[in-house]
Amino acid sequence: MEINAQPLPPGSHIVVGLSGGVDSAVSAWLLKQQGYRVTALFMVNWEEDEDGYCTAADDFQDCRAIAEEIGIPLQRVDFSADYKDRVFAQFLADYAAGRTPNPDVLCNREVKFQPFREYALRLGADGIATGHYARIHHGPDGPRLLRSVTEDKDQTYFLAAVHRAQLENVMFPIGHLEKPQVRRLALEAGLPVHRKKDSTGICFIGERRFRDFLTQHLKDVPGAIVDTAGVEVGRHPGLHHFTLGQRKGLHIGGRRGAREAPWYVVGKRQGLAQLVVSQDAADPRMLSQRLDTLAFHWIRQPSPLPTRLTARIRHRQALQACTVAPHADGSLEVRFETPQRAAAPGQYVVLYDGLECLGSGEIRHADPLHPLD
Repeated sequence: MEINAQPLPPGSHIVVGLSGGVDSAVSAWLLKQQGYRVTALFMVNWEEDEDGYCTAADDFQDCRAIAEEIGIPLQRVDFSADYKDRVFAQFLADYAAGRTPNPDVLCNREVKFQPFREYALRLGADGIATGHYARIHHGPDGPRLLRSVTEDKDQTYFLAAVHRAQLENVMFPIGHLEKPQVRRLALEAGLPVHRKKDSTGICFIGERRFRDFLTQHLKDVPGAIVDTAGVEVGRHPGLHHFTLGQRKGLHIGGRRGAREAPWYVVGKRQGLAQLVVSQDAADPRMLSQRLDTLAFHWIRQPSPLPTRLTARIRHRQALQACTVAPHADGSLEVRFETPQRAAAPGQYVVLYDGLECLGSGEIRHADPLHPLD
């Protein structure tokens, strides 16, 4: 497939989501160099807190310096109400139900490619651009989402819940570049963030402990930590603090008769408030070869579906060979050639056909190789 990443000719008005990081900065600079009329938009997705955990204020100052260096206008727009209603509320509901949500996936669909896109169009934009490591082929049959040139940075996992119509007239200017190239361009362009570290985690959590944050918003229901034989080996503050495959934060001390080895979460018994753990890093209770999704979201559904596809159940995971079978209700059964570790309900499985990202589905249930008793 010959990749057409520029749906609009130079001279078109492009609104770039500017975050204060090097990726979006270089995206804006490249578009300006290519002859586009560029406006930068800084999105406030979380109300700044008094404790300083959210870096939005500092990021905005970086955006001002970037925009001044490139010579483009900058606007600051508050989408925090949209974020709380469409992303944060679902985030808390999922954790309360024992699932493991991914707010970055929802943020792209519900904020960056919805109210942000709509706001940009109201500004008179012909299209929008972001600093994602992904590519788009704009063809006669509509846009197709493609993986980045570098698997280590590919961000199609986070974009796989975006609606196809939301990808019309969207550009990812750095999708054909690797990270060292992006930093080199930023240095050559004199952008002040060329050495700025990549942001990690979620703004509304920041540097505080994740457990402390959840305790502020969800009621803790303590319970027992038990091994696979049902023997209590510790206590936990609440099941929502833990996810399948987790090793850190269990605080299980030395146990008589137990090996000096890490413990892993291999399951939850919600009704009993029990967290089930094992010292086997490959415990079959946290391995699954088959999973079911909720209604699958197709960016583009091939017809007929290829007999073999690839998938990943987390960002940066190597692509895994699989087969899929649609159900009448729109959900999907995914079977992997190799058992997958820690396929947690609430996370997303994303499908690929070669370079193309076909869509995503929230994991409803994964069949462990060895079910909990």
